[in-house]
Amino acid sequence: MKKFNIRKVLDGLTAVSSPSPSPQLGAKENELIPETLQSEHFQLCKTMRHGFPYQPSSMAFDPVQKILAIGTQSGALRLFGRPGVECYCQHESGAAVIQLQFLINEGALVSALADDSIHLWNLRQKRPAVLHSLKFNKERITFCHLPFQSKWLYIGSERGNIHIVNVESFTLSGYTIMWNKAIELSSKAHPGPVVHISDNPMDEGKLIIGFESGIVVLWDLKSKRADYRYTYDEAIHSVAWHHEGKQFICSHSDGTLTIWNIKSQAKPAQTITPHGKQPKDGKKPEPCKPILKVEYKTTRAGDPFMIFSGGLSYDTVGRRPCLTVMHGKSTAVLEMDYPIVDFLTLCETPYPNDFQEPYAVVVLLEKDLVVIDLAQNGYPIFENPYPMMIHESPVTCCEYLADCPVDLIPALYSVGSRQKRQGYSKKEWPISGGNWGLGTQSYPEIIITGHADGSVKFWDASAIMLHVLYKLKTAKVFEKARCKEEKPSTEIVDEDPFAIQLMSWCPESRMLCVAGVSAHVIIYRFSKQEITTEVVQLLEVRLQYELNDLESPEGGGDQTPAPPTPSTSPSPQTATPQTHTSTRSNSSDGIRDNIPCLKVRSSPLKQSPGYQVELVVQLVWVSGEPPQQISSLTINSSYGLVVFGNSNGLAVVDYLQKTVLLNLGTVELYSSNDPYQRQLRSPRKSRQPSGGLCDINEGSATSEDRCKSPTSVLLSLCPPRGSIPLDNRDNSFSRSRSSSVTSIDKEAREAVTSFYFCETYNRKADGGLTPSLWVGTSLGTVLAISLNMPPAGEQRLLQPVIVSPCGTLVRLKGSILRMAFLDSTGSLLPSAFEPWYEPNAPANGEERDKVRKGQPVSVSPSTSQELNENQYAVLCSEKQAKVIALPSQTCVFKHNITETSFVLRADVVQMNTGICVACFCANGHIMTLSLPGLRPLLDVNYLPLTDMRIARTFCFTNLGQALYLTSPTEIQRITYSQEVCENLQEMLGELFTPVETPEAPNRGFFKGLFGGGAQSLDREELFGESGAGKAPRSLAQHIPGPGGIEGMKGAASGIVGDLARARIALDERGQKLSEVEERTAAMMASADTFSKHAHEMMLKCKDKKWYQF
Repeated sequence: MKKFNIRKVLDGLTAVSSPSPSPQLGAKENELIPETLQSEHFQLCKTMRHGFPYQPSSMAFDPVQKILAIGTQSGALRLFGRPGVECYCQHESGAAVIQLQFLINEGALVSALADDSIHLWNLRQKRPAVLHSLKFNKERITFCHLPFQSKWLYIGSERGNIHIVNVESFTLSGYTIMWNKAIELSSKAHPGPVVHISDNPMDEGKLIIGFESGIVVLWDLKSKRADYRYTYDEAIHSVAWHHEGKQFICSHSDGTLTIWNIKSQAKPAQTITPHGKQPKDGKKPEPCKPILKVEYKTTRAGDPFMIFSGGLSYDTVGRRPCLTVMHGKSTAVLEMDYPIVDFLTLCETPYPNDFQEPYAVVVLLEKDLVVIDLAQNGYPIFENPYPMMIHESPVTCCEYLADCPVDLIPALYSVGSRQKRQGYSKKEWPISGGNWGLGTQSYPEIIITGHADGSVKFWDASAIMLHVLYKLKTAKVFEKARCKEEKPSTEIVDEDPFAIQLMSWCPESRMLCVAGVSAHVIIYRFSKQEITTEVVQLLEVRLQYELNDLESPEGGGDQTPAPPTPSTSPSPQTATPQTHTSTRSNSSDGIRDNIPCLKVRSSPLKQSPGYQVELVVQLVWVSGEPPQQISSLTINSSYGLVVFGNSNGLAVVDYLQKTVLLNLGTVELYSSNDPYQRQLRSPRKSRQPSGGLCDINEGSATSEDRCKSPTSVLLSLCPPRGSIPLDNRDNSFSRSRSSSVTSIDKEAREAVTSFYFCETYNRKADGGLTPSLWVGTSLGTVLAISLNMPPAGEQRLLQPVIVSPCGTLVRLKGSILRMAFLDSTGSLLPSAFEPWYEPNAPANGEERDKVRKGQPVSVSPSTSQELNENQYAVLCSEKQAKVIALPSQTCVFKHNITETSFVLRADVVQMNTGICVACFCANGHIMTLSLPGLRPLLDVNYLPLTDMRIARTFCFTNLGQALYLTSPTEIQRITYSQEVCENLQEMLGELFTPVETPEAPNRGFFKGLFGGGAQSLDREELFGESGAGKAPRSLAQHIPGPGGIEGMKGAASGIVGDLARARIALDERGQKLSEVEERTAAMMASADTFSKHAHEMMLKCKDKKWYQF
């Protein structure tokens, strides 16, 4: 009967036994192992988003608060203050952000979207929220302008009209500037969309309007007519004022800049083609590329700055995008790595009618943010303190470790600080607004990212911040081809042959192991000393899967390894690995054999402090077939072993003795007890798809390898996961029996998907713990390999490690994803590890003899007799989870995680009050299960699997933390812990801080007396309902915003909103009153002076006769 049930499970049919254990055993286990975790301990929420905003589209800066805002094409907002103060917001519509405008020093931001809506964001709370929205129905928004200290927002449209919005109430004014009134008879054609709006710095009543066709209009708001119209033959891209309001500059589509005097509309005062070749005969310069934006900034002590993007000559083919800075007679062309999206000049004053005194330029590129120091010669850039270069090379995999050893981050920082580039500006980072949070989360966290160029980056992720600690370049180990012709024909990918596919890290010993896309494994040790390695240690492994070559197993079945075959060593003890001198064959018919995909460098390798190469292991070509990519990898520092597997089998490597201990096909692990009917393997000699790890392509085999699904870790000829309907994947074992090559391959290949080193019971009759390696496969089988370790110390380096496969232990439905072990009290048993020591120290021999720490400890005899079990194995597959009692190997708990989907990532994690299994499914559900009872504690439909990037990078870690790559350039961190969610508000930084607005520029006595200074405008009287009437209701629809969840919930309509509006109104009235008071005082002083002069004149002249004058 038992055999019948197992067969039904293997066939993927409905199990006869119930998912939960028998009532008697279940009651006993629950009674003896109480579970502390309950559902109220879990809650899912996003914490922080790190990295560069993906596909940026707009930018704004608050010069008083010193906050930068970036909008993206997906409707996201990223706000940046001082390093460590960041915020992410998302517009519900997901439309592209075309423009951003700060209400300077008011703690608010206006965003304009491509769906013709504008939104007012409240930044006075830690999680900004929309207060108001306005959706235009008949107009397409092209440009917005909000004057400093004004509540009236100008909105230009595609039709050429200008509408005015009150940002307090988000209602339209009845005042509208129609395009036909603006241009009248100056042009017979439509002027095109509005590309620029701004008011005269010295006269708020004068508005300059730039139309795309080349017409610029100076509009008088009071008289509602155009004062001047300026016409140029070329299309306009941007306009900028001189601070005195007497001149403005336009940038055009032919690469020219035109400077106009406002009272001279006939022709420009000056026309410049900065990058155009000047003909000798006096003709017009050759046209250049469009100047997309220009800014005109003045200084008190010197020449003004003209800064613009674009405008290069058309003959500069292949030249990188440039930002040009013209200052006096000097012109500096600053090349950028990526196309320029936008730039802003940072100035000392927020007032447009004062000398601007520019000190920096923020340049937003497609994939980077650059800040240039204008105050130093050579215009050096500032060192960017934000974690914006996550995507410097595309991220291919991630690992996340919370509550790591406390000495790790200082150690990585000390070696990483030597890698910093030089030549940055010596000034402080100019974006310095906001305040840090006051959170109490103190445990250290580290994120490791693997990249397409073979680099590995370590990040300090403590306290919801992120900054890079150390960067390791694994490609240094290999010879690099100088050109495409020199690329070796043995490479199995066309691009990024060094891309990191898997990482295994032991934080206590600091041992690191990485697997690359070219079927190579590199083992690293951490050292604080620089060394030079004369010859890189290399092992070459011939791992193949030839079923038709297999002989019938003989002898003792589970207790002995399989007999030698072409893919195995004669015995684990006498394994003779390939080295640099290995025999290679490349016969005349072109069949490659015993050749690795990459060539390890033969010259000495200088290794800086940090991670240094210990050993390189490469899989080789076998009879013309390329090696299969590695699907699973684990390192154990206590045993000194590394194990890796793929769809052919597995290999166990002793990195201390530099030998291969075991090299077996998956079938050989079963010995004579293989439950599957294998088909002959079909030939596969084609190259594998290129760039799969970097390309976000669901059809790519390499991108799927990371997901470890039953189909993804097999052959690249297998159908991609996206092509298999979820309802057809319910039965992981019910493979298609068609005669296609793919079906035969899928049936024949059983990939190794998971490993776990432990000290446990491998057989039912075992009386004690033995070092073991547990192996999980893509067909849901868990097998054990016994490890006979020599004594520690010198004997460990002299005697061989004896490796013996023990056969099958248990089977689950779906590919095995994760394994872990609990003691008899239900506590997690960590893998054994060796503490870190300096490998290059003179006394390293003595340090190696230290007793290994962290060994799993067996339970006391009394407890074990009471339970009759000593350990519990936790096994999680794509479909279900099981808890197995050891050594009896009975299933005490079982839970079917999903029927209609499959698990992409599963981890056994430590929470504050217990342990649990955390799972992420392809249907977007995040679930947690208690241990050992496997009770569902959390099930939230969070994030559907939209592309393989999420599956490749999603990972859980201890204390309720998780992360994934939400875009090619951004990491999203989430938490599933109720405690972290409650403390998150305190941990977040504050964007808005109370800062006094700088004083307005002093206009001087005569300007104040005779009206030569800036002219103010009563916009309320002009644009308000009493003066301009109401706008048509059909033009735009007002939508109240949610207002956030914090103290300003009712900011849109409640008392808080009324107070906020009243405060803004009082500020404006107070400003006007102070201006009137200053002017009155000046007039009184003038009158007093005049009275004194008149009195003196009267006294002097009162006794004179008329003829004496």
